[in-house]
Amino acid sequence: MPELPEVETTVRGIEPQVCGQIIETIIVRNRQLRWPVAAETENLSGHRIETVTRRGKYILMQLDCGTLIWHLGMSGSMKICPISTPPETHEHIEVHLGSGLALKYRDPRRFGALLFTATNPLEHPLLIKLGPEPLTEDFNCDYLFRRCRQKTAAIKSVIMDSQVVTGVGNIYACEALFRAGIKPTRKAGGISRKRLQRLVEAIKKTLLAAILQGGTTLKDFTQTDGKPGYFKQSLQVYGVKGGCQTCGTPIKKLIQGQRASYFCPLCQT
Repeated sequence: MPELPEVETTVRGIEPQVCGQIIETIIVRNRQLRWPVAAETENLSGHRIETVTRRGKYILMQLDCGTLIWHLGMSGSMKICPISTPPETHEHIEVHLGSGLALKYRDPRRFGALLFTATNPLEHPLLIKLGPEPLTEDFNCDYLFRRCRQKTAAIKSVIMDSQVVTGVGNIYACEALFRAGIKPTRKAGGISRKRLQRLVEAIKKTLLAAILQGGTTLKDFTQTDGKPGYFKQSLQVYGVKGGCQTCGTPIKKLIQGQRASYFCPLCQT
């Protein structure tokens, strides 16, 4: 957490407030995030914010002189409020805008990041190897079938590999696999094209549904207006204690790659 729907929700929340604005100043209260915040980010006063987009789980804030690359890490969130609003605990970065508003970045666990590049952000080392966006036509059954061939890795690990498809995090991988009826431990190379088609469709539907509900709040994530993400109420297997909503079989939990996987042993094979 946060995963693609939470990042997309954040982009949609801040974009109308920051695009076209001039940066008055950037205040960095804690430079020690996942990577140290570069000092040059505090020298961007007077520059204009042109666009705000998303690539995978990264937020790209295009300026007239380069790009700020944000990552929300495991507990990060952003909000827009008046510059005069007192800082809260764990608010490590503030971007003051000419409008009198401030973009505030909060990150209790400090696994997030703020980087700056003066060159093409899509060629940055963190982004250049990312796979296709899951909500685009580039991510389709033919593509996933090719990437899964001869792979002995579990299908959940494959769809969470950002070089295969970017942004499908743990929560939504579990939910999509449930929708597709595929057990998370099944070897990717042994899954038929027909079942992979269902999985592609399930990934897209799951992510879109989560975006429409503002993402999922399990602990720290909030939307830019301070509200939680409401997709938690729609989770069918992730974190569910009790029976499957479809068949009543108890939901099982196992650990894959240090991540918790939830699935129905009857509906998913």
